[in-house]
Amino acid sequence: MPRDPDRAFFGHPSGLMTLFFTEMWERFSYYGMRALLTLFMVAKVTDGGRQMTDGATGVVVGLFLASVYLLALPGGWIADRFLGQRKAVVVGGIGITLGNLLLALPTDSSFYPGLFLIAIGTGFLKPNVSTLVGQLYSKDDIRRDAGFTIYYIGINIGALVAPIACGFLAQSDTFKHFLAGHGIDPRWCWRFAFATASLVMAMGTVQYLLGGKRLGTAGMHPTIPADPVEAKRGVTILWAIAGSLAAVVAIFVGLSLAGIAVSKDLIGNIFGIGLLIGSVVLFYFLVKGARDADEKRRIIAMIPLFIGGIAFFAAFEQASSTLSLFTERFVRRAYLGFKIPATYWQAANSVFVIGVAPIAAWVWLSLARRKKEPSSVNKFGIGMLFTAGSFALLIPTVAGITIIANNLYWGQLTHHEEIMAAATAPHQVSGHYLVGYYLMATFAELCISPVGLSSMSKLAPPRMAGMVMGTWFLAAANGNYLAGRAAGFSEARGYGFLFYTLVIGALVISVALILVAPTIKRMMGPGTSDAGPLEKSEKAEPEPLPRARVVE
Repeated sequence: MPRDPDRAFFGHPSGLMTLFFTEMWERFSYYGMRALLTLFMVAKVTDGGRQMTDGATGVVVGLFLASVYLLALPGGWIADRFLGQRKAVVVGGIGITLGNLLLALPTDSSFYPGLFLIAIGTGFLKPNVSTLVGQLYSKDDIRRDAGFTIYYIGINIGALVAPIACGFLAQSDTFKHFLAGHGIDPRWCWRFAFATASLVMAMGTVQYLLGGKRLGTAGMHPTIPADPVEAKRGVTILWAIAGSLAAVVAIFVGLSLAGIAVSKDLIGNIFGIGLLIGSVVLFYFLVKGARDADEKRRIIAMIPLFIGGIAFFAAFEQASSTLSLFTERFVRRAYLGFKIPATYWQAANSVFVIGVAPIAAWVWLSLARRKKEPSSVNKFGIGMLFTAGSFALLIPTVAGITIIANNLYWGQLTHHEEIMAAATAPHQVSGHYLVGYYLMATFAELCISPVGLSSMSKLAPPRMAGMVMGTWFLAAANGNYLAGRAAGFSEARGYGFLFYTLVIGALVISVALILVAPTIKRMMGPGTSDAGPLEKSEKAEPEPLPRARVVE
């Protein structure tokens, strides 16, 4: 007897299997490439890298990561209005595949076009594949939350395996010796790693196309407005988006042909100012467009959460920028009897998410049953406390405290001059510090990622639900931009100053959120539940945000 296609994949629609593997391979491609990007850019030319400064690398990484989230906004909108989610995922998969292929080519001229294509491809694929998961279920299907949980398992598998697999190709002596033994320049190891990310995304796209029949009619057709005027306005906006992208490309090509050099810092600064202005303008029009005093209060209450989201992403995304460099330069390769390249450490977050998430869910559920569960905003504040704690754990590694303490304990330092020399000399520290950091950062992620968009959606008027998704993407873009620019900040001021800044900033945001939590709860109104992410709300549910691995 043939299996019911609505329950063919662990009791879920068979289409979930197609989307599970599509997202697993996409996340493998993204996190594999991301784990290499910063290290490849700062590596010496003689080692196969681009030999860029920390500051220049930070600008590029910040622009790239921010663009990934900004482009998800037009990517989702274009899919809704013109392509449909099904075709948008194919376009995104092809873009990511070609982008990583360009990174794999042994020429510098293809590097920036490759990043550009990956950003566009991710902007098309990421929001729309999540939307397709939701469309497999009816609104009242009790399997909906469990289906997304299975989907997230695919995300975490990809994010866990990618840094190890691509890191092995890019940094392991074993693979370099293999290349040399076959007459291939070992410096090409980075290119093989990027090629792997391209191949994996190509596999994911082919798998998606072959399994498309399992999706039924989900995401097949775009939603075209019945009003001709509104439909025409959408076409105008589409041409404006395409024209803006073409204009930016044309400007830089023209400047390049004219021999006019534009510094990366200038580009980065202009981009950052644009993000700031865009954020202010967005909230200005949201407040101005409020229909009554209640809507205005709700929108104003979203601002602290928006700022908190920026702060969280700015700290959490250090993993791909400053922490990647810190790990490469200051953390011992040997750990628990194994030689661990710097890229491998970026898999630690996924390991802890898989291990800790069920415990966190049990804790919140137990507190909820006893009616002691913190409010959503208080959870956000608690998450920022964990963020502060994660970087506080790293401060001794850059202050020389560990070396001084160990040597004083064993009586090996007796004079002031020796103590000061030990404190300022370059040194490497144990991987235990990174284990502690990633564990604390995972606690922060589990407190914030499932809560941020949920809280903002409860505050937003129902007619602005779509705009709220865009607002959260904008917060993620701002945070990722700041995380990238922090590489230049640490280059100028030192890692210690950066870690202190992040600790103090996270503490300030945490205290501020906890203080305003009662006010925000009142602003949510009597008809809105302040339930955490484990509880159901009668309000319309937004699709999960494609960002943090626990919710994307």
